[in-house]
Amino acid sequence: MATPIIDADSNKKMKTITKRLVEQNKRLAIILTCATALLFVPLLGMALTDEIHWKTLDFIVAGALLYGSGLTLEFILRKIKTKRNRLLLILGLFLVLVLVWAELAVGVFNTVFAGS
Repeated sequence: MATPIIDADSNKKMKTITKRLVEQNKRLAIILTCATALLFVPLLGMALTDEIHWKTLDFIVAGALLYGSGLTLEFILRKIKTKRNRLLLILGLFLVLVLVWAELAVGVFNTVFAGS
């Protein structure tokens, strides 16, 4: 009688790994969907009022910031194992995102990238 190639223990491990990958990909999809939804806010505002004036480059830069931050967040959540380090890195990421966004929007630090 031939022995099975995959025993019960290996099958259980495979199901656990598959379940974890599906959960991680769902989280990534949620992060990217939220970034996309945030990009629709100024687009909708432009359709409803004349006070919002975004150019194509504004959407490209905002998309790069949001998607870049989202992918970095996913990387942190997948690779950093300790809760303390995760929290510190996520807070740092959020702080950098807010500061760069504020600088580009209104020029908080008066750099050459400052918005009007």
